[in-house]
Amino acid sequence: MHASDINSVCTYCGVGCDITAQVEDNKIVKIYAQNDGYVSQGKLCIKGAQGYDFVHSDNRIRNARVKKTFIKENLEDLPRELKARAKTLKEFDEEYFETPYEFTTSLAAWKLMQIKDKYGRHSFCGMGGARTSCESSYMFQKFVRTAMDSPHVDNCARVCHSPSLKGMRTTIGEGAATNPYDDIYKTENIIVMGSNTTEAHPIVANRIIKATRSKTATLTVIDVRKIQLSKFGEQLIIPYEANLLVLNMMAYVILNEKLYNNQFIDTRCVGFEEYKDSILNDPYANPEFMKKVKGYEDLAEQIPEVARAYATKKSMFFWGLGITEHLDGSYAVMAITHLAMLTGNIGKTGAGLMPLRGQNNVQGACDTGCLPYYDPDYKEPKEIGLMTPQLVDEMINGKIKALYVMGEDIAHIHPNQNKIHKALANLEVIISNELFMNEVTKKADIVFGVKSAYEKTGVYVNAMRRLHLSQPLVETDLPDDWEVLRDIENKINGEFVYEDSEAVWNEAKEAVGTRFSGATYHKLSKNRNRGMQWPIKKDDTPILHTEEFRTEDGKGKFAYQQYKIREQVKKLVNNEEFAKNEFYLTTGRTIVHYNNAAQTIQSDTLNSRYDGDIVLASIEDKDRIGSEHIIMRTQYGETAIMPVKYVKTIKTGTLFTTFHHASSKVNFIFGDEADELIMTARFKSIRVEVEPV
Repeated sequence: MHASDINSVCTYCGVGCDITAQVEDNKIVKIYAQNDGYVSQGKLCIKGAQGYDFVHSDNRIRNARVKKTFIKENLEDLPRELKARAKTLKEFDEEYFETPYEFTTSLAAWKLMQIKDKYGRHSFCGMGGARTSCESSYMFQKFVRTAMDSPHVDNCARVCHSPSLKGMRTTIGEGAATNPYDDIYKTENIIVMGSNTTEAHPIVANRIIKATRSKTATLTVIDVRKIQLSKFGEQLIIPYEANLLVLNMMAYVILNEKLYNNQFIDTRCVGFEEYKDSILNDPYANPEFMKKVKGYEDLAEQIPEVARAYATKKSMFFWGLGITEHLDGSYAVMAITHLAMLTGNIGKTGAGLMPLRGQNNVQGACDTGCLPYYDPDYKEPKEIGLMTPQLVDEMINGKIKALYVMGEDIAHIHPNQNKIHKALANLEVIISNELFMNEVTKKADIVFGVKSAYEKTGVYVNAMRRLHLSQPLVETDLPDDWEVLRDIENKINGEFVYEDSEAVWNEAKEAVGTRFSGATYHKLSKNRNRGMQWPIKKDDTPILHTEEFRTEDGKGKFAYQQYKIREQVKKLVNNEEFAKNEFYLTTGRTIVHYNNAAQTIQSDTLNSRYDGDIVLASIEDKDRIGSEHIIMRTQYGETAIMPVKYVKTIKTGTLFTTFHHASSKVNFIFGDEADELIMTARFKSIRVEVEPV
């Protein structure tokens, strides 16, 4: 029996833990973290430690597939050689043929060229890239932009942290975490807002809990419901839609009480006086306003306390999708950066801004250019493309005809699913690279089974800018994502000449030159367990903005936005009655599942612990709801029948649910309301009607 221990990086969230796999006879039998692992610190969450059996699942797509209806509809138009081969295809199941890889790449290339010739280059779009390596995300945007000559490339940052990128780049010039996670041990004060960190980023939560237990740091949790992390510090429970309101109030206290850092502001920031006047004259910024918000009056006293601690201590600010997935997500992120600029809590050890990014390589996908308005390295592209919600509209309008989707389940995880399903039905071809048949892959005409993260070599960038070079834990003859793209392009233009992933990386690291230029495979492999934080030249850069911000003039810019009163806050202030069946809903993760559960649902160990989504409601609302099962409904659609659990951690009139299982249809109830700058959907605050079942 051949057994070995292989070091790599976890395939799940943006924490990017170092892992070691015990492998016997080409099968993973155990995954653990080394005690000296820099990110993991010897501990993994349940997904990292036990969620690896998806690799060996019988449900893996281990071939290429083409829909029978697609062959039938295109048979007459096919070139002679493809037509002859199409007539000899082997049946896979009722819907699909199993198709030879060479034939399938030829078919994909032919169809994409046919569509481009007939409808023009703007009729094609690509979505994905955050679930695969930097090599593949770089190749994906290059395929869209050069092979297809289309500007329309996007990734799942659109539904998560695009507002963090927008807000941080607007104010400090760089949309990434400023410090390493270990600075949690060097700070005096931690604020966590809009992040259920123990569930979504547990290995970061471990550090926060350790720091509070050892009394080196105080902790404040700001959220719409009580979460586990709040046991270790103070918690402010705020109304739905109130993030920007609360953040501007913190700034008001710091300005009004003159707790700001004059020297830092004078030497490193611009626009302060105008910002100061705006805040101090804003009726919504004075914490006294909270006394008008029924049920939340205590915040008038609590918010100033949090602001004072933040301003007078060395502080770190962590946030998640509870900040970004709102109408004013980008503005809330700007408000967070304002607090750091006001107090000088940035650019030094133990003080900084920490967006907790979701996917294992969403930072890397954005760095390598999988966004419609950025080329690799956040350079301006020759042509700006459309964002995902705009692309969906163009599909419905008949202008987008072809979609290439790589590791992103748009038919489950995006909002307004009735609309998205209608849009996808309007396409002439969908091509999907995937591990399993999920909601979007089931709609795909051409499917490529590809390597998982545990079967390939590649670079992943975690939520603190740390590059890790993964290596295969097990061997497979499946292609990597970048190989599929190369092989299709070679039948279009023949310009993608790459022998291996290192050849792709060498091009990508130069394209992302200001961040990746010194990050050779050799250097990354020497630092495999530690990783390296970009920008990497000779050495890496643990802390950003130490001397100046990454703006054109090196200065931080205040960009004030007034809070707009709406929804729950407006109703509470105006003392309006809530209908019996009217509730405000937010969404989030549970620790055993990851996003659309593409991998975790295929792990019996994980899925058996949480095999369906659950709604949490206040125990005070039990009689009002009057059932153990409900349907939630909006003008856009309705959920499936979902179980309700009544708890003490939710405020009356509000609900929480997970969204991991497509069968619950949670994302059918969200509409097109989104962040007004960057179109990230409003997943964290929606008014729903509840129907007891």
